[in-house]
Amino acid sequence: MPKMWLHLIFPEEQIKKPVIYRMAVRYNVVPNIRRANVTEKVGEMVLELSGKKENLEKAIKYLKRLKIKVEPVTGDIVE
Repeated sequence: MPKMWLHLIFPEEQIKKPVIYRMAVRYNVVPNIRRANVTEKVGEMVLELSGKKENLEKAIKYLKRLKIKVEPVTGDIVE
């Protein structure tokens, strides 16, 4: 199963919403939150995401539609 690591930055209006849950259910992907930091103004997360390639692509588009900044994690990753 394909896997990717993403760095997400949530705008204030998305912080308290179950965005990751909805994405997982809607696009049949498996999220694994590896790190998160949430304040009243911004949320930041490193997310390991696995699933079929086409589902991963749809899930990323969904996050971007919600104004969540999505960047691939590069460099050394501890698994």
